[in-house]
Amino acid sequence: MPIVVIPTSYRGPTHGKGEVETSGATVLACLEEVEQKNPGFLPLVLDEGGGIHRYVKLFVNDEQIDAGSLGARVADADCIEVWAAIAGG
Repeated sequence: MPIVVIPTSYRGPTHGKGEVETSGATVLACLEEVEQKNPGFLPLVLDEGGGIHRYVKLFVNDEQIDAGSLGARVADADCIEVWAAIAGG
C-alpha cells in the first residue's frame, strides 16, 4: 500500500501519526484518502484550486513532483512525502 509521510507541522489532523497507509491509485487519490481518514489534512497541502500550496513540496520516491503530476499512478511500494517549508524571521 502506498504510504504518505506527514511532516511534523501537519500532524494535527493525523493525531500525531507521521505515516498513513493508503490504497489510492494516484498521488491525488492517496492524499484524498488521508483527508478522508483525517479531516483537515488536505487543505494544508492543496490550495482551493487543487494546486500544491507554494510552501509545500511533494515527493514520490524522493523525486519532487508538481501539481501536473497529482494524477500520476502510484504502486503499492511507493512513498509520497509531504514537505512543509518552515518560515522564520
